[in-house]
Amino acid sequence: MRTKLSQFKFELNEKLIAKTPTKRRDDSRLMIVNRETGSIEHKMFSDLLDYYDEGDTLVFNNTKVFPARMYGLKEKTQAEIEVFLLRELNPQARLWDVLVDPARKIRVGNKLYFNDKKGNNKLIAEVVDNTTSRGRTIRFLYEGPNDEFRKELHALGNTPLPKVLGRDPDSRDVERYQTVFAEEIGAVAAPTAGLNFSRETLMRMELKGIKKADITLHLGLGTFRDIEVEDLSKHKMDAEYFKVNQKAVDIVNATKKDGGTVCAVGTTALRACEDSVSAERLLATNEGWTNRFIFPPYDFHIPDHLLTSFHLPKSSLFIVTCAFGGIDLILEAYAVAQKEKYKFFAYGDAMLII
Repeated sequence: MRTKLSQFKFELNEKLIAKTPTKRRDDSRLMIVNRETGSIEHKMFSDLLDYYDEGDTLVFNNTKVFPARMYGLKEKTQAEIEVFLLRELNPQARLWDVLVDPARKIRVGNKLYFNDKKGNNKLIAEVVDNTTSRGRTIRFLYEGPNDEFRKELHALGNTPLPKVLGRDPDSRDVERYQTVFAEEIGAVAAPTAGLNFSRETLMRMELKGIKKADITLHLGLGTFRDIEVEDLSKHKMDAEYFKVNQKAVDIVNATKKDGGTVCAVGTTALRACEDSVSAERLLATNEGWTNRFIFPPYDFHIPDHLLTSFHLPKSSLFIVTCAFGGIDLILEAYAVAQKEKYKFFAYGDAMLII
C-alpha cells in the first residue's frame, strides 16, 4: 500500500508556533514518546540527559547558518528585490543559486545593487540564468580576494528567519537562530532540534561521559518546500551537501558495538546517518549530495532515538518523524502537544522518541 501525503495532515493551531526564542536555550519543554509502550510523558529539556548513560552517543549536525537573505535594488528602476542565497555554485566565478522576489521583475542580464545601511554600494550582481519560476543564477561582480568578498556578503545579509514566524529578524536571532556547536558554514536554515542545547547542557553531557559525534548536513530550502504529490514515492527532495567523517564514525560505531544508545539530534542528522550505512549496518564515512526522502515504512539502521522539534503538517520533517516513531503514535503525540500548549517550529519545544 502506497504512503500518501494526506496521512500526515493535522490541524495546527497557529498560535502555538513560537515566534521568538525562550529566554534561555534549555528553558524549553521536552515530550518523551516511547515507541514500545506508546506512553507520552512531559518533561523539561534539562531532563534530556537522564535518558543517557556513559558511553551513549548523541549525533549533532554542526552546520552553520549564513545570513542568506539580502535586499538589492534593480538597476534603473531602483525597485527593491529580495535575494535569498541558496548555494554557491562556483567560488571562483562568484556564481550563486538564488531565489528572487518579486521574480517577475528579474530577467537575465539585469544588474542588482546591494548597498550598506548608509546607502553606499558594496556589491553588484548580474542575473545570468533562470532556473525555476523564482530561481535565478547570479554572478557577483567582485574583483577582490575571496575572503573579502565573503566578508561583504555576510555584512549585507540578514538572518534567514523562516517567513512563517511573521516578523523581521532582530539582534537576538543572529545568536539564537544558530546552534552553539555550529562550525561548518553552509546552511540557509538552522537544524532546529539543536537550538535547545546550551553550552551548560553540552558540559553536563561531557561530565556524564555521554559522547558527542559531529556530522554535517547543510540545510537548503528544499527541506521546507511544500510536497505537491499525494504519492510520496514520487516526491523529489532538493539535494543537500553532507559529510560524515572518520571521527564521527569511530564514536558512533564504538557505542553501537558496546550495545549503547545512539540518538540523532534532529532529522537532518538522522538523514545523514541513514545515507552512510555500511554493509555491516554500522556508520560509514561519506561525503556528497543527498536527496534522500525518508517516509514510512522505513527500516532505520543507525539511531536508536530521535530528538526533534514539533513540525508543520505535511512537511518532509514531520513525515521523517512519523517514519521513526510510527504514524499513529506521532499523530497522537501531536494532538497531546496541542492540548498541552507545546510550542511548535524552530523556536519551539522538543520531542524525544525512544
